[in-house]
Amino acid sequence: MTEANVTDGWTLWVIVGLTVVTVISRSFFFISSQPWQLPRWAQRGLQYAPIAALVAVIGPEIVMQNGQLPTTWQDARLFGAAAGAAFYFWRKGQGQAVLGTIVVGMAVYLPLHIGLGW
Repeated sequence: MTEANVTDGWTLWVIVGLTVVTVISRSFFFISSQPWQLPRWAQRGLQYAPIAALVAVIGPEIVMQNGQLPTTWQDARLFGAAAGAAFYFWRKGQGQAVLGTIVVGMAVYLPLHIGLGW
């Protein structure tokens, strides 16, 4: 066995520790014997979590290419992102807005990227 395939004790303890913290933090909802509700401000904030996560994942990919900002407007990512954002704001975040955002963005991105080679 090569040294690259060996897991040291420190790594195992970190994995176990993170597992314990995750299980305990996610179990708080089941441990409580009394029903409870999130405050209204927290419920409202959680409505924006899916789109915030989507932006955090794809945002850097849209505006950066190999660590550089795009130098031309012929970039399919910019048009796909603009179309997706327009759809999301048109729907005002209601219903299946996140799924629609992805579908509309890809419907604009793919023809420009594959068809025109942008």
